[in-house]
Amino acid sequence: MRAERKHQKELYERFYAYALITVFRYVYQYDKAVDVVNDGFVKVFRNFSKFKAETADTEMMLMGWIKRIMINTAIDRLRKDSAQVEMCVLPDNVWNEHDNSTASDTVLYKELIGYVKQLPPGYRMVFNLFVLDGYTHQEISEMLKINVGTSKSNLAKARVFLQSLLKKQTEFKNYAAQ
Repeated sequence: MRAERKHQKELYERFYAYALITVFRYVYQYDKAVDVVNDGFVKVFRNFSKFKAETADTEMMLMGWIKRIMINTAIDRLRKDSAQVEMCVLPDNVWNEHDNSTASDTVLYKELIGYVKQLPPGYRMVFNLFVLDGYTHQEISEMLKINVGTSKSNLAKARVFLQSLLKKQTEFKNYAAQ
């Protein structure tokens, strides 16, 4: 039992930042995101016997499995909270702990997430699931209990909205540079 707890702690510490960054794309209040991550890890530990590594790259399989649990836990939390979005900033130390990217990648990712936060909730959810997490429209429709057409429509509207934001940002930067 002691060895199992030790391994759980190691797994938690190894993937905590990854899980928090994943959850934060859905739950923008830091305290709630931390709660979701902790709830997600409880599910990971309870269901760990169901995890099956099908390829030689066990860590990548594990990351995908943890990511799916975290996303589903975040969606459940949003449903419970009536999908009320509260904005905040994820502390920089969390971005720094997630060591799989370069500094420029981290800056670009943080900037993208800043734009995605501005999307209406339905668009944001579909954009995150499709673009950032790689789910299909069929999977999204099942997860969110919406039609496939609604998923596709929300994604198209999210892209238009983001393009508009980026265009405004570019125009502002060009104007400020003059």
